[in-house]
Formats: sequence, C-alpha cells, structure tokens
Amino acid sequence: MTKGGMESVEVFTTEGKGRGLKAQKEFLPGDVIFAEPAYAAVVFDSLTHVICHTCFKRQERLHRCGQCKFAYYCDRTCQRAAWLNHKNECSAIKRHGKAPTENIRLAARILWKIEREGSGLSEGCLVSIDELQNHVDSFGDEEKKELRMDVESFLEFWPPQCQQFGMQFISHVFGVISCNGFTLSDQRGLQAVGVGIFPNLCQANHDCWPNCTVVFNNGNHEAVRSMFHTQMRIELRALNKISPGDEITVSYVDFLNLSEERRKQLKKQYYFDCMCEHCKKQLKDDLMLAVKAGESKPSADTVKEVIQLSKDTLEKINKARMEGHYHEVVKLCRDCLAKQEPVLGDTNIYLLRILSIASEVLSYLQMFEEAADYAKRMVDGYLKIYHPNNAQLGMAVMRAGVTHWHAGLIEAGHGLICKAYAILLITHGPSHPITKDLEVMRVQTEMELRMFQQNEFMYYKMREAALKNQKIQVMPEPSNENAPSLFHKKE
Repeated sequence: MTKGGMESVEVFTTEGKGRGLKAQKEFLPGDVIFAEPAYAAVVFDSLTHVICHTCFKRQERLHRCGQCKFAYYCDRTCQRAAWLNHKNECSAIKRHGKAPTENIRLAARILWKIEREGSGLSEGCLVSIDELQNHVDSFGDEEKKELRMDVESFLEFWPPQCQQFGMQFISHVFGVISCNGFTLSDQRGLQAVGVGIFPNLCQANHDCWPNCTVVFNNGNHEAVRSMFHTQMRIELRALNKISPGDEITVSYVDFLNLSEERRKQLKKQYYFDCMCEHCKKQLKDDLMLAVKAGESKPSADTVKEVIQLSKDTLEKINKARMEGHYHEVVKLCRDCLAKQEPVLGDTNIYLLRILSIASEVLSYLQMFEEAADYAKRMVDGYLKIYHPNNAQLGMAVMRAGVTHWHAGLIEAGHGLICKAYAILLITHGPSHPITKDLEVMRVQTEMELRMFQQNEFMYYKMREAALKNQKIQVMPEPSNENAPSLFHKKE
C-alpha cells in the first residue's frame, strides 16, 4: 500500500507485532525514507508563550493571536499557515475562557481535522486515525482514571455547534495520543517543546538496534521565495544499508540501558514485550555492567555496593541540579568517581552517567580541562556501546569536541568535531541547524589546527589574546532533562 509520496515503503502485517513498514527499494545511510507533516501537533503547556505554535521554533519575540491571546507565532507567515488548524481552537478558547491542557488541545485538533476531512485516509497517510493502536484495554487503573478525566475536560471544551463524537471514539483518540504521540523539539533539537501525531511513523515497529532514526525538522517559513518554503515535518532516515523487503525499525527508547530495563520501559509505556535480538541475547549488557579487569578483580559485594552508591548519588545530583547548585553537583561527581574508578569498567553505564554529568556541568562552569578529560572517557565508552550512527552518540561526541576546543586541546577537539559531523550528516542531514553549526565549528577548528601545527607558540599567544578581548562563549546551562525521547509519553 503506497500513497502520496510514500512509494518507498509499504505497510505489512507481522506475526505477533501487528502492522509494520517494509522498504520498497534500497536505501543507504543518511537517505530520507520519507518525510511526514504532522496530522496534528501542539506546544507543551509550559512553553506556549516562548515557542511558535506553527513551526515549534524557540524565538525571543513572538506575535500573539489577537483573538484568543493564547497562541504565539514567529511572524505573519507562521500565523497565516496556522489559521486552518487554529480557527476552531481560537473561538473554543474564547468561549471556554481559558486554554485546556496539551492533551485536550491535541485531541481537539485531531477531531476538528476529522470534522473537516472525514475519518478516512488523509492525503499522504498510509493509515487513518481510526486504524491507529490505542491500547486502552491495556491501561492500568491510574491510566483509566486519567483517561476519564481527559474525556470529561474535553467535553467541557468541545463547542456544542461542532460535530459531536461518541465517547468511545474520543477515548480512542486519547489512547492514540498516549501511545503514539511523537516528541517535537526546538530548532536545535535539544529541548522537547511539543507533541504531534504522525500516522505513517506510527507504523514503524521498535528495535533496540534499529536501521532508521527519526529527526524533527522545523521547516523553513523565512525563505523569501515561496518555492523554498518547507513545512514542519519529521524525517525518517536510514542508519545503515536497507534492502528492498527489509522491515523498517526505529528505537522508542535510549539504548544506553540494560536490556531488562529497556524491556520494562517498553512494556510500561508501549504495552509490548521487546523480542529484538539485542534484548533476547542481552547483547552489550556485559559491557554496560563491566567491572575493572586485572588480577585484583573486585568482589561481587564490592560491585553491588558501588552500583548502589552510584544510584544514590544520581538521585542527589538530580536534586542539586534542580536547585542550580552546580558546584555541589561537581563535588558529588568527583566523590562518586573516586569510588567507581577502582571497581567499575570503562563501559559501565553507572560510570558513564557520572562522567556525562561531570563533563557537562564543568563545561558550564568553564572548568574546561577537567571537563574535557571526563568527556573523552565518556565518548570512548559510548563508542563501544552505541550503534555507530546513533544520534545521541553524535550529540555526545559534538559536546566533547566543543569542550576540548574550549580547553585549548585543538587536535582532539577538531578530531571529535569531525567525528560528530560524520554521524550527524547521517542522522540529521546537511541542512539541519545542528549540522550547520557543526560545519562552521569544523571549518574554524581546522583553520586553528593548521595554525597550531605551523607554530604552536604563536597559536597559544593568539588564543590567549583572543580570550582576553572576547569573553569565551559560555556553554548552555545544563539541562535537567534527558535528550528528547522519540515518543512522548504522558507521565
């Protein structure tokens, strides 16, 4: 089954997994298998006034809708592009007196679209909203209670003059949002800012070691000539060679967890038992639980003790980060690493988590040399665990490269930036803002490296003078959130 630009894939039914997607032709790493605009999407409640409601970019100054005083846009172009989807919402918010939660707003947008277009297949969609999985039958008591509350709130918000839908169908839509809502990120891809429904993407099954990745592209509304305007969309990109007939898979969770933890998370959030090869064979678990090799191998009790200490420390770190006590975070990391280093192996996930936090927070505090040391060890561990074309690996390598560059370690910094660029060209593509930023850094560090190789003394003199005249770029404040996960799950 193919439709409107979706000729490269077909929907098929898999035994035990329901529907899936299959490649219709060969793809190479970095190829876009398909791009898909959102069926419906909304900005998170907490960010409605700082994120454009059309393209989901973070902007300094946004234009507010003069009618409902709720929606914000980059400019008139984004506002005009939003009107079809915002028109009903705008009058409903005015009538209701306030905007409801993101879940209610997203359900309402889906149902207004069905009211306009019918519940059949939309243009370019392989499946209709009716056909998407809702998993309502698998909901626990707490989830069922939340669903009832959402349906009640929705009925209060839904205008009486609009098409009326049955309770069962409204519940189905909320179930679809709960299980299939895709996380939308800002233009830098670093912060989750909204949630959308992409029916074609929903057909791709999970694998912990997938052959595809998904990147969110905010589109381009700023082009002077309308032929260069592109709408907000997701892009499904190949991570390795895919042959015709191969199933297309994406990962719903971060790989940097033990197979048992990933399976628990998938069962809890998506209601299935992961049967991928990496989970069944517990591949890479030995690396993630590695202990120090050598003659004096630590005892099982010592390992258990250090892992418990690591878990306790991570909780304390989260609390200190929430309160902005970054020097306290650094102290906790250093103390924990002193206990971990004689016991845990270089790829142990508890060691890698502490190294990651330490390097990020020390970079923010401009203690770049110590940060670079930790970042290098983190990347060395990640390279042995992650798929070589994993987006999160690419972002971690980029961060390590920037840290080394700031520390004046130009050779290592340039090498890491080049490595990150090679990964992100595949996962994000050459036109993504992150890849463009990285290309600028790659050119700059290459120029500095040539200068360094020609005359090391002069390079450091010029660097010193540049730092005196120009304040060093401060790293972004460490985020308490993990990188945006693929699918948005209401907590």
